[in-house]
Amino acid sequence: MCFVLAAVLKLDRTSFFCKGPKKKKKEKRTMHFVGLLKVSKRNEKLVPVVSLLKTVVAGRDTKMGQASVGHSTLSAADDVDDKGTQKMALAKNLASLIEESSDFDEKKPKSRMELKRSYEFRIKKRVKEQYVNGKFQDLMKKVIANPKTLQDSYNSIMLNSNVDITVSNNRLSFESMAEKLCNGNFDIKANTFSISTKGARKEVLVLPNLILKVVQEAIRIVLEIIYRPFFSKISHGCRSGRGHSTALRYISKEISNPDWWFTLILDKKVDACVLTELILVMEDRIEDPQLYDILRRMFDAQILNLEFGGFPKGHGLPQEGILAPILMNIYLDLLDRECYRLSMRYEAINPNFHVGGDGSDSKLRSWFRRQLKDSDPNHIVDSKSGPRVHACRFMDEMFFAVSGSKEIAQAFKSDIVNYLQNSLYLNVDNRTEILPCEGHVGVCFLGTLVRRQVKESPAVKAIHKLKDKVKLFALQKQEAWDAGTVRIGKKWLAHGLKKVKESEIKHLANSDSTLCQISSFRKAGMQTDHWYKFLLKVWMQDVEAKAAESEELILSKFIAEPALPQELRESFYEFQKHVEEYVSSETAAALSLLPNSCSSAKSVTITEIVAPVSAIKKRLFRYGLITSEGHPRTNSLLILQNDSQIIDWFSGVVRRWLTWYRECDNFSEIKLLISNEVRKSCIRTLAAKYRIHESEIGKRFDSELSRIPSTQEIEHEMADETSEAFTGNDALIYGFPYNGLCLLSLARMVSQSRPCNCFVFGCSEAAPSVYTLHVMERQRFPGWKTGFSSCIHPSLNKRRIGLCIQHLKDLYLGRISLQSVDFNAWK
Repeated sequence: MCFVLAAVLKLDRTSFFCKGPKKKKKEKRTMHFVGLLKVSKRNEKLVPVVSLLKTVVAGRDTKMGQASVGHSTLSAADDVDDKGTQKMALAKNLASLIEESSDFDEKKPKSRMELKRSYEFRIKKRVKEQYVNGKFQDLMKKVIANPKTLQDSYNSIMLNSNVDITVSNNRLSFESMAEKLCNGNFDIKANTFSISTKGARKEVLVLPNLILKVVQEAIRIVLEIIYRPFFSKISHGCRSGRGHSTALRYISKEISNPDWWFTLILDKKVDACVLTELILVMEDRIEDPQLYDILRRMFDAQILNLEFGGFPKGHGLPQEGILAPILMNIYLDLLDRECYRLSMRYEAINPNFHVGGDGSDSKLRSWFRRQLKDSDPNHIVDSKSGPRVHACRFMDEMFFAVSGSKEIAQAFKSDIVNYLQNSLYLNVDNRTEILPCEGHVGVCFLGTLVRRQVKESPAVKAIHKLKDKVKLFALQKQEAWDAGTVRIGKKWLAHGLKKVKESEIKHLANSDSTLCQISSFRKAGMQTDHWYKFLLKVWMQDVEAKAAESEELILSKFIAEPALPQELRESFYEFQKHVEEYVSSETAAALSLLPNSCSSAKSVTITEIVAPVSAIKKRLFRYGLITSEGHPRTNSLLILQNDSQIIDWFSGVVRRWLTWYRECDNFSEIKLLISNEVRKSCIRTLAAKYRIHESEIGKRFDSELSRIPSTQEIEHEMADETSEAFTGNDALIYGFPYNGLCLLSLARMVSQSRPCNCFVFGCSEAAPSVYTLHVMERQRFPGWKTGFSSCIHPSLNKRRIGLCIQHLKDLYLGRISLQSVDFNAWK
C-alpha cells in the first residue's frame, strides 16, 4: 500500500512539470497506470487506494486542461485555487486511508502463535521491571503472583487446548490465587491428582489440575524470558526458532568430515541433590526465595516430572511436566558451556596440533575465527586444520562428533561423561560406543538414523536407476506368472470337485460322528461337503504342501506349474535368476565397464538423515494397519467411529510423516508407505464398516480421502502445508509439532441419563461419545520416531475420556496433545 501511494505522489508531482513534447509521454504513462488500477479493483485491500488514485488523477487532468487554455490572470488564479483544493482533498483521502487500513488490521484475526507471543510480551514487560543490581528480584511476588500474569498464563493454556478464549468458561479467581501465592499459602498437593496402574507392580503418575497448571505456566514463561537470550547454540530443544529440524540440519550440513561420533544416554530421575544444584545455578540470575520454595514444594509433591532419559521428550506426553523443558535446558546449559571449554582445549590448546606455515598465526585466534565462521554456510573447513569436536543437544538427547584420531574421541567422551557424573550428578548409560563415521552403521538421534554415505555420481545413479527398472520389470512378470498359475489351479479345483460324485465318497462318512449328524439336516447333495475338505487335506499331505503360506501358493506351485511345459518353466526361472544376479551385482563391477573419466571421479561423502522405515512398519503392524506380511488391513478399533473421524485418524499419520520426514534422504520410501499402506488401510476400514467393495468407497469418499494424498499428490500437499507444525515455534507450542498419534476406540455413546462434557481444559462443550485410550507401546529411551505415541504412561491404558467432535479431530491431527486432556474430569 505504501508503495502504491509513493508511486501516486511521484506520478502526480512529475505531471505538474511536464511541458512540450514530454507532455504526451506523461499522459500515456498516466493512462497506463489508471488501467492497472482497474485491474487491482479485484483486491478488496486496494479499494481505498483505488478511490484515492481516481481523485488524484482526476485533479491532475483538471489542472493540465486549465494550463492549456490561456495565460490570463483569472485562469492563473483559478489554477491556484484548484491546486489548493486538490491538496486538501489529497490530505483528507490520505488520512482516511490510514484510518481504514488500521481498522482492517484490527479486524484481522490473530493466530494461536501471535496470541501467545502477545501474552508473553505483556509478561516480559513486568519481568524487566524487576531487574535490579544485575539480578531479577521478587519475581514471585511482583510478576508471577500478579492476577494479570495469571490471566495471561490461563489464556496461554487455553490456546494450547485450541479453545476460543472469548467463549471460554473461566471459573478461576486469579485474585485469590495471587493472594495465596504472595502469602505462601498456596497448597500444592491439594491441586494435584494421581493415577496408578493396576496389578502388583504399581506405577504412579501425579498430574496437576487447572489451577496448578496456570501457576506452572506463569513460572515457565518467566523463566523462558530470563534464560532464553543466554542459551548456547548447541541447544535446540524447546527454544525459539529451534527444534528437531534445526538440530538435524546442523548435523547434516554444518558438521563437515567427522571421523567418529557417539551419543550419550542419560538415566536419572531428579533427586534432592540435582534440585539443589539446579537452584544454585538459577541463583546466579534470580534472587527470589519464594520462587525456589514453591519449586521445592512441587518436587516434594512429585509434580515437577523432571526426568533425564526414561522417555523421549518433546512429544506432548502427559508425564512431561510443564516446567520440565525449561528447567532441563537451564541445568544442561552447564554442559553446553563445558563443551565449548573442551572444544577450545582440543582444538586450540592441543599440544599435538601445529599450525602450518611459519607458525605466526595463533591457534587460539584460529579457534575463535572458526567459531565465528561456523554460522557462515559458505565457509569451507580445511580438513587438515587439526582435530575438531562438535556437539548438538535436544533437551536430554546428546550427539557428539569428532574429526581426528580415535584417541581424541575417547578422551573427549571420557571428559563429557566425567562432567555429567561428577559435576551434574547424572547417570550415563554405558551401552553407547564410539562408532566410525565411514560405513553403513549409523547412530540413532532424535528418532532418526544419522549415517555417512558416499554421494553417488551421475554414472552410479544411472546404473542404480537401470537396476531398479530391471527389478520392477522382473517383479511385474513374476506377479503375472503367479496370477496365471493361480487361475489355472482354481479352474482345476472347480473341475475336479464337479467330477467327484457324492456316492463315491459317502462310504467315508462315520454315521456315529457329530459332524455326520449335523450334515443330515442339510439339503440333498450338500450332506457330504465337509468330506471334500477331508479329501483335500489327504491330498495336501501327499504333496507335502502343509508348510505353504497360502492356498493360492498351493494351487500355483503344486498344481498348475507341474502341468506346464518344462521348457516354459525353465526359461521363466532362468530369466528370474539372471535378473537376481544383475540386481545383486556390485556397482564397482558395473563402473569398470564405463569410461575412465566416469569411474575415476573423486567420491564425496555426505551425512544423511534417514527415516526409520523398518521401525515404522513394525508400528503399522502393531496398530493394526498392516498384516505380518506387510499388506494393508482393516483397523477394527476404528470401525465404530464416524467416517470423518476415521479419515482424520489416518490423515493424522500422514500429516506427521510429512512434517517429520520431508527433509530425510529416504523420503521416497515414506511416500510408498503413505500410498500403499496407510491410504489402502483407510479404504479397507471404511469398506469393512459399510460392507461394500473398496472401489465403491473410493467413489463415495473421494473428497474426504484427498486428505490422505497419493504418491503423485504428496509434493503438492507439502507445498500447500502452512500449519503450525511446519512453521511453529517449539518454545511456544511445545509438544505439538512432534506429538505422536494415539489410538482411541469408541467406548459408548453419551445419553441424557449419563451426560459427559469434553475433558479438554477450558472446553465446556458436550461430548457425544466416550473413548478408550489404548497404550500400544513403551519404547526405551531414546527410541524411534514413527508417527505414533511411543511412550504413553501405562497408568493411562484403557482410561476413558470424553471428547467433543472438534477436539477429537484436533487430537488426531496433532493440533493438541494429551497434555491438554484433564484425566481427572471424570471422578
